[in-house]
Amino acid sequence: MSQVPRRIVIGDVHGHYDGLMQLFETLAPTTLDEIYFLGDLIDRGPKSAQVVEFVRNHGYGCVLGNHEQMLLESFPQGQVFAPALQAWLQSGGKATMASYENAETLLDHLGWLQTLPTYLDLGDLWLVHAGVHPEIPLQQQTPHQFCWIREEFHTILRPYFPDKLIITGHTITFTFSGVSPGEIVGGNGWLDIDTGAYHPKSGWLTALDTTAQKVYQVNVQTLAVRVRPLAEMLVQIQPESMSRRRSVLVL
Repeated sequence: MSQVPRRIVIGDVHGHYDGLMQLFETLAPTTLDEIYFLGDLIDRGPKSAQVVEFVRNHGYGCVLGNHEQMLLESFPQGQVFAPALQAWLQSGGKATMASYENAETLLDHLGWLQTLPTYLDLGDLWLVHAGVHPEIPLQQQTPHQFCWIREEFHTILRPYFPDKLIITGHTITFTFSGVSPGEIVGGNGWLDIDTGAYHPKSGWLTALDTTAQKVYQVNVQTLAVRVRPLAEMLVQIQPESMSRRRSVLVL
C-alpha cells in the first residue's frame, strides 16, 4: 500500500539542531513529502549554522524570519553594520556567531538567506513567519510586517484569505492567554505553531503534518517525543477574548 505524500510545516527551530534531528527521525519523511520551515532557523540555540546547512542542503522550503532579517541587516553586502549587529547579538545572535567555525561559511549562508522569500503560497496554505497586516493589501505589505507583526494579525476579525489557511511561527503559543506550553493556537484563518523550542518554560519544537492533521513534537531539553492529532493540541481563540500583550520575551 503506497504512502500518501505529506505536507509538513515546521516551526521556529532557533538553532536547536539536535532536537530537529530527533524530530526528523520521528517524522521519517519520504522523498515524496513536502517540508517547509517558517523561519527563525537561527539564534538562541547552540547550533544555528548546522540548522541552516541542513535546511539548505536538503532544499526544503523556508520563509524569512525576523532573526534571519536581523542577521542580514547586520552584514549588508557582507560588510559589518555595527548598529544592527549590536541589536542582533543581543537578540540571540551571539549563539549563532559561536556556531560558525569560519567567516567563509557564514558568508555562504548569508548568500542563501538572502534568497529566502517572505512568504510561500501553497494554494490552500499560506506560510509566513509572523503574519500579515489585516488592513493592508498584500502587494503593499513589507518584509517587516511579514517578519514582525503580532497583535494586529492575531486580533483579525475575519480571515485575510477566503480560501487559504495562514500558518505562522514567531509568537510563542503559550504567550496567549489560557494556552499551555506545547499547544497550537488558532484564530480567524490562521494557525501559530511556534511552541517555544528555545524557551525554558517550553522546549517543544513542533512540526505540523497538514495532510494527516497531526502534530509531531520533540522537547529539545529532554528529547521527549509526542505525536498527537491536531484537534487534541489546538486551542482556538477569539480576538475579543485576547488580553493585550507586550511580547518583550519573544523577539
